[in-house]
Amino acid sequence: EVQKHSVHTLVFRSLKRTHDMFVADNAKPIPLDEESHKVKMAVKLRTEYGSVLHMPTLKENLREKGGPNTGDPYGHKQYSGNQGQELEYLITGTHPYPPGPGVALTADTKVQRMPSESAAQSLAVALPASQSRLDANRTAAGVGDIYRHAGIAERSQPTGMSMPMVEAGGNKNSALMAKKAPTMPKPQWHPPWKLYRVISGHLGWVRCIAVEPGNQWFVTGSADRTIKIWDLASGKLKLSLTGHISTVRGVIVSARSPYLFSCGEDKQVKCWDLEYNKVIRHYHGHLSAVYGLDLHPTIDVLVTCSRDSTARIWDIRTKASVHTLSGHTNAVATVKCQAAEPQIITGSHDTTIRLWDLVAGKTRVTLTNHKKSVRAVVLHPRHYTFASGSPDNIKQWKFPDGNFIQNLSGHNAIINTLAVNSDGVLVSGADNGTMHLWDWRTGYNFQRVHAAVQPGSLDSESGIFACVFDQSESRLLTAEADKTIKVYKEDDTATEETHPVSWKPEIIKRKRF
Repeated sequence: EVQKHSVHTLVFRSLKRTHDMFVADNAKPIPLDEESHKVKMAVKLRTEYGSVLHMPTLKENLREKGGPNTGDPYGHKQYSGNQGQELEYLITGTHPYPPGPGVALTADTKVQRMPSESAAQSLAVALPASQSRLDANRTAAGVGDIYRHAGIAERSQPTGMSMPMVEAGGNKNSALMAKKAPTMPKPQWHPPWKLYRVISGHLGWVRCIAVEPGNQWFVTGSADRTIKIWDLASGKLKLSLTGHISTVRGVIVSARSPYLFSCGEDKQVKCWDLEYNKVIRHYHGHLSAVYGLDLHPTIDVLVTCSRDSTARIWDIRTKASVHTLSGHTNAVATVKCQAAEPQIITGSHDTTIRLWDLVAGKTRVTLTNHKKSVRAVVLHPRHYTFASGSPDNIKQWKFPDGNFIQNLSGHNAIINTLAVNSDGVLVSGADNGTMHLWDWRTGYNFQRVHAAVQPGSLDSESGIFACVFDQSESRLLTAEADKTIKVYKEDDTATEETHPVSWKPEIIKRKRF
């Protein structure tokens, strides 16, 4: 009678039998098949090095016996790198060819034209340096390299290994050489910013802020439904404007006309005439709360963005809706305008950023790199670049196609606002009341601020909703959840010795998330 075993036992018995059968050959390499190895090497040479196999032959110290094919069973040219000395190029002539049509190419009939002395010299000058010299001159990538290579997709490739790439003029090992990982260049030193004034007067969260082009006053909008105008030098209240019936979410002052524009959660977009301090125009069309607005710098056009997932372009004078920019699938939190293409940039709670064609009213580019809501976008005043803020990362991008530059990681909070000045100081303000200051060029975080809330407020009321530099860029104003406006300035007493940059040349990590 056959004894019955469990499947478990039978499997292990089978494994043991297999192991005993092959134990003598365990871990031994498979014998090399000469013919298949030849084919493999020939294919590898042609596919990976085909672009350089036609190059001029190198002068070499050939081995004691035999010609160039010594030690190579496959009949290929050998390019051995002579260590410690520069390799010279031997300029060869054309391939042999018959003297006329229909003549067979034989040793007696072949013609081969050799280059003249001057042609050989000019070709030798034009050839690139040898690999040893290229390696000696290779240094870590600088900022210029980061900007030049912007647009390469963000990659999670291991640092230290480069893609196989043969440089003309190099030896065959150049494809296998590990390149140095790019290091962060030393950031520019910026003086720290310090709080020097707290302005109170609003009865609700201060949601938005804007400085007028003459730098004499600034305007704020609040959850108390009022718009207040303040003197920039003294911080005194000059004027209060009422008219919105819900939180005021956006304000901006025109540089082309004496108008102030505001928008709010009451779906209204208003144009105020500052000579009479009255509303002179309404722009009707949004179906839900209007979260932000911006003015085009060169034409009389107003752009607004809303919780209804659209942005709208308005003719200021006629109040007509020129375009409705649809495509986002969730609330559009921020909108920015510029004179160059793309003229409109939007960031949305659907995690995407869109660059728009103003004339056609259509999307040019959609950037999907962020994993969470994009609540803030800022354009650099001098460079053709911009940054976007999200809880996962602050990302820098290059116009016009939205090529990725770098991540600014470390501000782990809901980023409500971004501001940047010409000096390259980027400010990010968050929902938890923290403010980080960054060097735009290198992405180095040189200061972190968490200002105390106004006396009588709860610590949970710490939050920054908006921030802006004044026109001189020497003052930074923040609109906060403790119902105040805080004004910061650079610390004039600070020097690079008293506040050194605690910077280490870390490996740059470009992550997809």
